[in-house]
Amino acid sequence: MKRIGIFGGTFNPPHIGHSIIADDVREQMHLDKILFIPSGVHPLKEASPDMASAKQRYEMAKLAFGNDKNFEVSDIEIKNTSEKSYTVDTLIKLKELYKKDFVNLYLILSTDNLIEFPKWKNPEKLFLLSEVICVNRPGYYINEVKSEYSQRVKYLNVLNLEISSTIIREHIRFKKSIKYLVHPEVENYIYKNKIYQNV
Repeated sequence: MKRIGIFGGTFNPPHIGHSIIADDVREQMHLDKILFIPSGVHPLKEASPDMASAKQRYEMAKLAFGNDKNFEVSDIEIKNTSEKSYTVDTLIKLKELYKKDFVNLYLILSTDNLIEFPKWKNPEKLFLLSEVICVNRPGYYINEVKSEYSQRVKYLNVLNLEISSTIIREHIRFKKSIKYLVHPEVENYIYKNKIYQNV
């Protein structure tokens, strides 16, 4: 039975830290692959002025992760930008998509996601559709997670670099180097398409 990790995010932009966390989880959990899913319309967050378009984020994710045989990028959420994207709906679609392959899904979240679980659509169903994995994120603590959820997840300690998409966007805005923070192909795409530079 195939074991697929589901790694969702805005990826605005995708960076080296995402790749390191994904590969760490893949190794620890013996997953066959990691499926990166750039988010569509986020139900809990307003789109920020420096949010790249769905198409741009998808293209950057393909450039960042597409050359690794253990990684794959899906457009399952960004195909429909007229409706809000809910993780539970995405997992249901993926279960249907993979039903002939007998796949187990492993939903990869960080601690801050888990803290917000009560606000998510049908969080209980996520445990039926997948095994929920929580990776550490600096500044957020397990004791902030509701016990009804914290007791049902698999916790992994992963290498967490002090890199964030926010920091990268700020570097671009202030004309500071983003070399080594993102993959070279992503860096080229950002500057070629003038993303994040005029906000």
